[in-house]
Amino acid sequence: MDYRFTPEEEAFRTEIREFLKVELPPDREEGEEEEGDEGWEFRRQFHKKLAARGWLVPHWPKQYGGNDLGIMEQVLMREEMGYARAPLLDIFGVNMIGPVLMMYGSEEQKKQHLPGIASGEVMWCQGYSEPESGSDLASLQMRAVRDGDDYVVNGQKIWTSNAHRADWIFMLARTDPDAPKHKGISFLLAEMDAPGITTRPLINLAGQHGFNEVFFEDVRVPVKNLVAEENRGWYVGAALLDFERSGIGSSAAVRRNLDDLLGYVRESAGDGGAGRDGTARHKLAELVIETDVGRYLSYRVASMQMRGEVPNYEASVAKSYLSELSQRVAGAGVNIVGLAGQVRPESPKWAKLQGRLTLQYMVALGQTIAGGTTEIQKGIIATRGLGLPRG
Repeated sequence: MDYRFTPEEEAFRTEIREFLKVELPPDREEGEEEEGDEGWEFRRQFHKKLAARGWLVPHWPKQYGGNDLGIMEQVLMREEMGYARAPLLDIFGVNMIGPVLMMYGSEEQKKQHLPGIASGEVMWCQGYSEPESGSDLASLQMRAVRDGDDYVVNGQKIWTSNAHRADWIFMLARTDPDAPKHKGISFLLAEMDAPGITTRPLINLAGQHGFNEVFFEDVRVPVKNLVAEENRGWYVGAALLDFERSGIGSSAAVRRNLDDLLGYVRESAGDGGAGRDGTARHKLAELVIETDVGRYLSYRVASMQMRGEVPNYEASVAKSYLSELSQRVAGAGVNIVGLAGQVRPESPKWAKLQGRLTLQYMVALGQTIAGGTTEIQKGIIATRGLGLPRG
């Protein structure tokens, strides 16, 4: 791949940056806005402004609300959004279920769901993990039993991001308990306000409510909401995970965090602070190089998508590397700043860099677990990338 962008693509990048300067004030950057209804409403309106320009899904066909732009324009959009810490409310719709429906969904499903994602009107969440099925996802136990024109669903999902805000959920459920564990699973879509669905919040280390438990008790899901074939949902779900692990935004977000840390170190140099610490400077130089590597790994995934290929182990390489890199950058930041790096934003007088360092550190701890653990990613890389036998 040629990693240089064309003049037209760079002009598009400039247009995005100008938009973000106007529509995303510094005090509304992701991680600073309040988590209540007011903050959520601002973020919804911000997304609708993106959608009005066709920028939520710029590479989607116009018939589904996109702009028929190329994959690289999508890369530029995600890169600039990630660097600006712009709110990304519906990565599950935009980055996951939308592309999967284009590949596996019926025409009826595409017409029903894709326009709502592209307009920012409909929010999605992901029902994969269960209390006893995380890394070994194929061992999931949630049951969906065919009853006429419906499936009756019973079970529980966990770590379901934004379930308390979502309108729809895509999920994996077992439809044939007697089949081998990878082959008796179906991929279903359900409305979150369906009778029998309840949610319960899970609070992370940073005190944020993003995760939830979701309970299903005799929930009726129409058969028309089955994506692809019954008992073949594992393969649909696996393709969706490849899209989940392909995001360029995480690379740009890591670079923004590192740039902020570099700015702090430069400013503190005159005061005899971290900027004069040779060890810290060498560490930062290493992280700059590592961050560039992460960006190019993401570009590699994008180049495959541009050629019409579905990234597999390549996405796992990018996901594993970037999730570990985000932890290294956050850890380096807390250590370089010292005791002040532990101060949360609730104490603005003492918090350095608006207290983001401590929040980043706590949030980053889960990134090597979410979306498939690092161990799972390494297994995919070993078997599908290097051709090694399964151990």
